Amino acid sequence: MLFPFALIYRVVIWIRNKLFDYNIIKSASFNFPLICVGNLALGGTGKTPMTELIVELLKGDFKIATLSRGYKRRTKGFAVANANTTALDIGDEPMQFHKKFPDMIVAVGEERLFAIPQILSQFPETQTIILDDAFQHRSVKSGLNIILTDYNNLYTRDLMFPAGDLRDMKSSSKRADVIVVTKCKADLSAEKKMSILKELKALPQQEVFFTSINYGNPYHLFDSQKKMSLSASDHVLLVCGIANPGQIKKFISNFVYSYEMIKFPDHHIFTTDDLQEIKSQFTKILSDKKFILTTEKDAVRLEKFKDELMDFPIYVLPIKHQFLFNEELKFVKLLKAYIISFEQKKELSHLVNN
Repeated sequence: MLFPFALIYRVVIWIRNKLFDYNIIKSASFNFPLICVGNLALGGTGKTPMTELIVELLKGDFKIATLSRGYKRRTKGFAVANANTTALDIGDEPMQFHKKFPDMIVAVGEERLFAIPQILSQFPETQTIILDDAFQHRSVKSGLNIILTDYNNLYTRDLMFPAGDLRDMKSSSKRADVIVVTKCKADLSAEKKMSILKELKALPQQEVFFTSINYGNPYHLFDSQKKMSLSASDHVLLVCGIANPGQIKKFISNFVYSYEMIKFPDHHIFTTDDLQEIKSQFTKILSDKKFILTTEKDAVRLEKFKDELMDFPIYVLPIKHQFLFNEELKFVKLLKAYIISFEQKKELSHLVNN
């Protein structure tokens, strides 16, 4: 029933892309290393943990900034996170970046075309900007485009929204420099890898990587030093407001005795009514070994209820990408070579001008 609407949406996106392709709508280029992390789907491919991983891999060598739209924040315009910032000010994902990397520049702005110069003006020491979820926002041309696709729902097998999850044409994958197949099985075989590579039909200049999800030990929402391990006797209430909770549900079911889930929409802003529902559901679980588990993205939106939740055993499940086939070093070298190429150009230009 939704397929006709998907066809209409596809035509609109096709026209928009062609307008950019033929330079009728202009894309701005910056003589500066911009790394875009995005996807073709509506969500659930792991963009946030991938951005965090890139920051982790590069922060020792470069001064990094992240730039996000700040989806569902209650502010407008350009803003940079500071010590008093909340998720309502900049959005849940930027707030997550800020909590994990408090010394990093975390900026938000609906218009990336105007936000980038403001970052470079206010923080001239910046050496690279990571554009979070900006692949479809073609007003800015990134030098290195990384797109993610879920192993369980490759973009090659998906349909356009609303019949499927695609928000962009499959052919747009050709604009990517790097394709990362996420949420793979940790023991993905070489044969299956080759099968996926054939299906993706990557261009000769495109690099393709494979990652699996690695969950860490849950830590307390209000005390990150207080950690725990999941056990077969645990009863869990999963509070989840992410696009695709399938992976986390599967993980939890393998470790605990039982779990129940309260599912909220992606980027959901929790209310006092939600809080009462969480408390009510948790109270109904008849076990001494019970606790509330939530995602890192949901955690930054629940922190505002510290007074109400302080006495509850509420824990956060950390998530990280793990590169398969020992290719993390190759990925790091690719990122560093891209950034260093700009540094070399800058030095050469300085020598020529002097």
